[in-house]
Amino acid sequence: MRRRQFITLVGGAAAVWPLAGRAQQPPMPVIGFLRPSTAAGSEHILAALRQGLSELGYVEGRNVAIEYRWAESQNQLPGLAADLVRREVAVIVASSSMAAMVARGATSTIPIVFVMAADSVDAKLVTSLNRPGTNATGITYLTSALAAKRVELVHELIPAIKSVAALVQPGNGATGPFNRDLLAGAAVLGLQVLVANVTSALDLDGAFATLAQQRPGALIVGPDPLFTSIRAQIVALAARHALPAIYTTREYAEAGGLMSWGVSQTEQCRIAGAYVGKILKGARPADLPVLQPTKYELVLNLKTAKALGLTIPTTLLGRTDEVIE
Repeated sequence: MRRRQFITLVGGAAAVWPLAGRAQQPPMPVIGFLRPSTAAGSEHILAALRQGLSELGYVEGRNVAIEYRWAESQNQLPGLAADLVRREVAVIVASSSMAAMVARGATSTIPIVFVMAADSVDAKLVTSLNRPGTNATGITYLTSALAAKRVELVHELIPAIKSVAALVQPGNGATGPFNRDLLAGAAVLGLQVLVANVTSALDLDGAFATLAQQRPGALIVGPDPLFTSIRAQIVALAARHALPAIYTTREYAEAGGLMSWGVSQTEQCRIAGAYVGKILKGARPADLPVLQPTKYELVLNLKTAKALGLTIPTTLLGRTDEVIE
């Protein structure tokens, strides 16, 4: 073989080898994200999820892709979950109790990482918190079991109230436990409970109009991703009707709500992102324990309190984690 021909052959092979190497690289893993709410108002959730992923070395668009599925009503969830299963995503992030149960019903093989307010054992998603034993794991923060504490806090702020109203999403799996805990807490204080069911943003005006006629002393907003995504609308209606309200997470107080008590929603989603990263690196959901938060935060909005003509007791202020002025 002549020297020139040899150089040509070697040069051609060098041009082909990198292309062949690239062709043999594994495809970018795809994460499915399932949440029963609109994308609007959920930016903080996604930022926290991406932060958790980055802690394990995964950056959206660089070495991992995310398929987002937003269900504006609960009945859309099964179809969206089935679509993610058909696409054979690597992991499904289920960002609510109902999303977790629907995803688990859609697949027993694709790993599921949930962030939910219901008991994952009672919901039969896992066999135990320490050893899930299924294709699902994640974070259970049981906000439904904190309703009695919220009644206590709002009563401490306004001791003269005789009744409280609850804004709930009846299709949410956490609503039943929330209502039971709420009724138990209210009974201890001798308070009447009024329940307003809301299944979409379109129901809000009617629900608040009914509450205005019933004149409860305060409002307790139940746990639901839909409520979080439309929190600005809920807070505005509470202000319009001069209704003191306590919410599940700080995002409401930051939007102008009177007060909130609960876990950090963004922290739970950050942890979920880290769990997804571990699974992408080979961990099995069955072996990753379901986590529960240990810290709860009380946030007060003094500007809103003043607008409502309320004075915050010093005992309550002393226990507040953050005061928004």
